[in-house]
Amino acid sequence: MTVHDWEDMRQRLALPREDPARPHVGWHWYVDGQEREEVVLNIAAERARTGQGFVWCGLKDPDDVTMATFQQLLGLHELAAEDAVEGHTRSKLEVFDDALFMVISTVDYVAHASVDDTSEIVSTGQVMAYVGPWFVLTARRGGRPFMNAIRRDLEAQPTLLAEGPWRVLYRILDHVVDDFTETVTEIEQDVELVEESVFAPGVRPDVDGVYHLKRELIEFKRCLTPLAAPLQRLAQADPRLPNVPEQARAYFREVSDHLTAARESTMALDEVLGAIIQAALTRVSLADNQDMRRISAAVAMFAVPTTIGAIYGMNFDNMPELHTAYGYYVVLGVMALSIIALAVIFRRRGWL
Repeated sequence: MTVHDWEDMRQRLALPREDPARPHVGWHWYVDGQEREEVVLNIAAERARTGQGFVWCGLKDPDDVTMATFQQLLGLHELAAEDAVEGHTRSKLEVFDDALFMVISTVDYVAHASVDDTSEIVSTGQVMAYVGPWFVLTARRGGRPFMNAIRRDLEAQPTLLAEGPWRVLYRILDHVVDDFTETVTEIEQDVELVEESVFAPGVRPDVDGVYHLKRELIEFKRCLTPLAAPLQRLAQADPRLPNVPEQARAYFREVSDHLTAARESTMALDEVLGAIIQAALTRVSLADNQDMRRISAAVAMFAVPTTIGAIYGMNFDNMPELHTAYGYYVVLGVMALSIIALAVIFRRRGWL
């Protein structure tokens, strides 16, 4: 690395607490649960490295340059930095030296009047959390912003914040799983509305709406299910996980239990939706059969008059009944009576 490269890196590491040129980058330094007013990040990080509290860095949609800066400052593993830049990774938990790296999928419920009035029911995003002994780095991609709310809540409880970086990770996971639970509740209401519409008498079921809800539920499951294994690992007494003290296990175990409940509810909703889809298809099939009966009845009713008309439309010379005085009226009467008789028969059978 040249002298110019070192100087450029030094300037990038000297990030002020608030920089209008970098609205997607923020950081805070905490000692004993209280925020300290250090001016630049590299000095705060150096003091935290020596045992004076920890720094919490927050990024939104980081690019390669931003991640290279924090990789140099915090000693991040290159694979973790790559995941933070690229995103689109399933929830997972990895250990790099003395730090934890966790990818957390997030979900937000999109409010709507009905499933037919919106293109999406759930909105997904991701949070990457890198937890070291003296730092926390969070990078958010997509989804609803919630880090500032978590930070303010923790700052209002200095005794909790003083417990270290693992508290930040716990609050993030607790918030995400709470969002999962709320989303399950909202989707449950959508399922009930769809169920009512499918079984409403005299109304043709909206199969497209049911399939749309099913597709969104599958997307929700893709976010929820992979998080179970990392949470269970955090909840267990695994000595290979750094920066997670023994007293933290109970907190992660509680979050894991909430996630398990949300998973079970989601699986139940999936089964209910599958049954609703089958019922909707059955009702559509029955409605189609009824339509075919009506069409067949109409064809049969006009088959007799059509046959009679075709017979008397043939150009044969020897057709004596053509010359009878009332033959025309008799034929019309036979046609009318045949239509009426068939209409009565089909109505009694429920075809009309």
